[in-house]
Amino acid sequence: MTVVEMSVEPTAIDGLHVLTMKQVTDERGTVREFYRESAFVEAGLGSLGPWVQVNVTETRKGAIRGMHGEDMTKLVAVAAGSAHGAYVDARPGSATFGVVVEIPLEIGRQVLVPPGVCNGFQALEDGTQFLYCFDVEWAPGMAGVACTPLDPDLAIAWPLPIDADDPSVLSAKDRDAPGLYPSGA
Repeated sequence: MTVVEMSVEPTAIDGLHVLTMKQVTDERGTVREFYRESAFVEAGLGSLGPWVQVNVTETRKGAIRGMHGEDMTKLVAVAAGSAHGAYVDARPGSATFGVVVEIPLEIGRQVLVPPGVCNGFQALEDGTQFLYCFDVEWAPGMAGVACTPLDPDLAIAWPLPIDADDPSVLSAKDRDAPGLYPSGA
C-alpha cells in the first residue's frame, strides 16, 4: 500500500492554493480524499463546508471553460483526463489584483479558489471531467466578475490551438466577456 499525504502549496494569488489530495493506493486502485474538513483545518485552510452545490463538467479536448470569478469559494479538480488551469485575481483592491497563475491539472491535484478569483481551464484530453464544489449555489446574475480567457493582457498560455469562432471550443459568452481591464487601462 502507498499513501500520499495531503499537501498545500500557496500561489502568487492571495488565497489561491494548490492541494495534493491524500491518496491511498493498493492492488485494487486508489482512494482520494477530495475533502476532509479536519485535514483542511489542520492545513490552515479553515472549514470550507458545507458545500451547497457540486457540478461535474465533461469537456472535449481543446475546449475552454471560463474565466469566471463568482462571489463564492470553489474547490476544483480533474476527476478524469487532464487540463490546463488558469486563474486571475479580479478582486478590486486585492494586493494580487491582475496576477495570473497557470496550473497543470491532473487527477489527485485540487485548487482552492477564493471568491472573486477567476477560474478557467482548457481540457487536454477528450472526456476531461472537471469537478467543482461551491459554498454558495450558483444563480444567474449572481455577484462576481468574468473576463475573456483570450484577454491579451492576461497572456494565458493555453497549450492547444483555439478557434474563438468555434462554439465547441469556446462559448460566445466567454469569448465576448470583457477583458480584465475593459477600458484598456
